[in-house]
Amino acid sequence: MRLPDGVLGMAERGPYWAHWVDDLPRLVDGFLDEWELRTDGWMMHGYCALVVPVVTSAGDRAVLKVSFPDEETEHEHLALTHWNGEGAVRLLRAAPRRRAMLLERLRDVSLADAWDIEACTVVGELYGRLHIPAPPQLRTLSSYVGAQLALLRELPRGAPLPRRLVQQALSLATDLVADPATDGTLLHTDLHYENVLSADRAAWLVIDPKPLSGDPHYELAPMLWNRFDELQRAPGGASVRDALRRRFHTLIDVAGLDEGRARDWVVVRMVLNAASHVRASSAVRNLDPDEHWLTICVTIAKAVQD
Repeated sequence: MRLPDGVLGMAERGPYWAHWVDDLPRLVDGFLDEWELRTDGWMMHGYCALVVPVVTSAGDRAVLKVSFPDEETEHEHLALTHWNGEGAVRLLRAAPRRRAMLLERLRDVSLADAWDIEACTVVGELYGRLHIPAPPQLRTLSSYVGAQLALLRELPRGAPLPRRLVQQALSLATDLVADPATDGTLLHTDLHYENVLSADRAAWLVIDPKPLSGDPHYELAPMLWNRFDELQRAPGGASVRDALRRRFHTLIDVAGLDEGRARDWVVVRMVLNAASHVRASSAVRNLDPDEHWLTICVTIAKAVQD
C-alpha cells in the first residue's frame, strides 16, 4: 500500500508518529478484511488521520478513517454516536481502541470557498444542533483550561505578547474554570470552514470533532483565526477588526449566544494559543516564535472587545 506523501511525512514528528505511519498499511488492510470493505478512490488525509474511500459489502459508499492515537481522537466516535447524524457525519462502525471509524461518505465540498459571513451563518445554525448534553466520559473544558493556567502565570515578562492581555486572559480563565456553566455541553472544539462538508441528506454536516464537555461559547475562535489572511481583502475596504467583528457577531446572533461570554472565551482561547506557541518555540534551540501567528492571536483577542 502506497501511503500519501503527506502521511509519510508525519513520521518526522517523532518516534510515536513514525511507528504509527509504519503500521498504517497493516491496520488499513486489516479493517478492509474485517469489515468487508473494498477501496474506492484515492486516499486522503488530515493532520492526524488517513481517510480511505471504500464500498461496503452491501454496496454503500463510505470512508474508513484511521487516526493517530492521541487524547484528542480518543472520544471522536463517542461524539458522533451521540449526534447520531444530526448535524454531523454519521458513524457506521467503530473500533475505538484502534482509532478506526467507518463513516458515511460526504461530498468533497466544504465551506472553505463560501463567503465567510455565509459560512458563519451555516456554522451558527449547526451549533444549535450539535450542542446537546455531553456524555460523562468526555474530558471537561474546565479541567482542560485549568491545566493551562500555569502556562499564563509562568509566561516570561519578555514574551512577545502584551502583558496586559496575558493578565486579562489569566483573570478571565480563572473565573471561567470555576464557573459550573463551563462544563456539560457536547462541544466539537475544532469547528471551522474545512470541517463542514456538503452531503446528499443535508446541506452541511460537520466532521472531525475533538470533543469536550464544555461551554458552547468556547466554540467560536476557530471560525475567526481560520481564513484570517483574506480579512485583509474584506469587501468594501473594511478593516480587519471590522471584518472579524462581523464574523463574531454573525456567529453569536445566529446561535443565540451571549456576547460577553463568547468574547471572554475568544480572548482566553487566543491568548492560550499564543502562549502555547511561545513555549513550544522556546523549547527548540534557535527557533523564534512565528510573529504572524502571534499577531493573528492578539488581533483577534483585541478585535472582539474593542
